[in-house]
Amino acid sequence: MLPFLQLKRISEWDEGTIGLLFINGMPTCFTLEPNDLENAQNVSSIPAQQYTVTRHQSPKFGETFHVNDVPDRSSVLFHSGNEERHTHGCILVGQTLMLDDDGNCYGIGNSKAAFHKFMQLMKDENVFRLSITEVP
Repeated sequence: MLPFLQLKRISEWDEGTIGLLFINGMPTCFTLEPNDLENAQNVSSIPAQQYTVTRHQSPKFGETFHVNDVPDRSSVLFHSGNEERHTHGCILVGQTLMLDDDGNCYGIGNSKAAFHKFMQLMKDENVFRLSITEVP
């Protein structure tokens, strides 16, 4: 049986969209995506729907996962990064939220550790289902 991942987008602000990633119902990490810019290549989050995701060898990011069949898009990956400018239209994972002195979120922290943990959790998987839901 394929693992089921759910990305629940929980907050959108000028610096991107924060979400929580659940694996088989268990919260695993934060996510960061660009804001919704009508699915524009490399600068927008992808439409909220269900996707099949496959293991992928990226020239830039190494072993990762590719989100398949995103309408009018290619190369949507999971990878590490801390701020919206690092997303390139992809899904970043992190362990913490990065807050400024006023308590405003500007990104996600410990991304490399979160990505390593994510890949460890998915080490035996080549394919999984991903459901993305919008900010309530």
